[in-house]
Amino acid sequence: MACATAIGRGRRAILVGAALAFLAGGGVRAEIVIGTAGPISGELAYLGEQQVRGVQRAVDDLNAAGGLLGQTVTVINVDDACDAAQAEAAAAKLVADGVAVVIGHVCSGSSIPASAVYAKAGMLMISPSSTNPQLTEQGFDRVFRVCGRDDQQGGIAGDAIRAGWPAAEVAILHDGSVYGQGLAEETRKRIAAGGAGPAVFEAIQTGLSDYGPLLARLQQAAIRLVYFGGYAPDAGMLARQSREMGFPVQLISGDALAVQDFWMIAGEAGEGTRFTYFPDARQNPQARTVVEAFAAEGYAADGETLNNYGAVEIWAAAVREAGTTEPGAVAAALRGRDWPSVLGTVGFDAKGDIKQPGFTWYVWSTGEYRVDARAAN
Repeated sequence: MACATAIGRGRRAILVGAALAFLAGGGVRAEIVIGTAGPISGELAYLGEQQVRGVQRAVDDLNAAGGLLGQTVTVINVDDACDAAQAEAAAAKLVADGVAVVIGHVCSGSSIPASAVYAKAGMLMISPSSTNPQLTEQGFDRVFRVCGRDDQQGGIAGDAIRAGWPAAEVAILHDGSVYGQGLAEETRKRIAAGGAGPAVFEAIQTGLSDYGPLLARLQQAAIRLVYFGGYAPDAGMLARQSREMGFPVQLISGDALAVQDFWMIAGEAGEGTRFTYFPDARQNPQARTVVEAFAAEGYAADGETLNNYGAVEIWAAAVREAGTTEPGAVAAALRGRDWPSVLGTVGFDAKGDIKQPGFTWYVWSTGEYRVDARAAN
């Protein structure tokens, strides 16, 4: 019996040694799994496409360069449709999957409820584009974003509007979303700081094919400027239909207009529409190789594509710095220094917000948006 046991132990040792040798020889590699959460379906699916493309390209580039901590990186994409309840379910799935980091969520209305799920599980979250201030005001030490906040862009917009138009000629509309309403309220607060608020502040019904009655009411009220807090499809319809009814109103909006979908809907009526948006990462020398790789695929890398790429890139650099994917250690590394990336050099404050300026002015012209050096008026 003793002899048989010794033989069995010897065989097990041989098998274990063979397995270790196989692993060392590269026959099998362990994996680091990261998650994304965004609107893969629904009206805002174009934002989900930007997210999936940006994250996957970053992961492919990581793996082509040898992976991370000697391991291959893979991605799980989950759909939250920019809906709060669905975002909580998506977050629960990623927690169950044990991902190392969540790149997401995209919409503020999804990011805020999902962040509580991740905080409870001790997970790390980096949003590429959620701008509502509440996301990083909750006291969660593992929540970050690589974009600015709506109190910043609302302040920029409000100052420009206050300088260029009498309050009586200004209407602020929003789509009722956490993002759109929050941005509209921040803009209204800054305008009202000058002593008088906008003549109109109200929510619209989204997804309509006819905004004629609303626009007619604004025209009758002698409104000359409409600030819209919301997404590109509704903004495009407002621009197009105001032009069709001969209502020469200036449209100004926020970061959600940095997508071709706006021009596809608005057409030439979108000419001159101004909006605040993140600094265009496509112009950064550090992003040239990535932008060219996307261009070779026939993809413009517009919108938040590079924000998603940069979020992965910065996270991976912090993992290398920490020597582990453990969320607490990576979060400490993220706050510990500034990180070169396709987004430029990015640093985070104690709340998880970026320390760099978050927004600048853009204008739509001849089917493209570009940096607008003029004031919003």
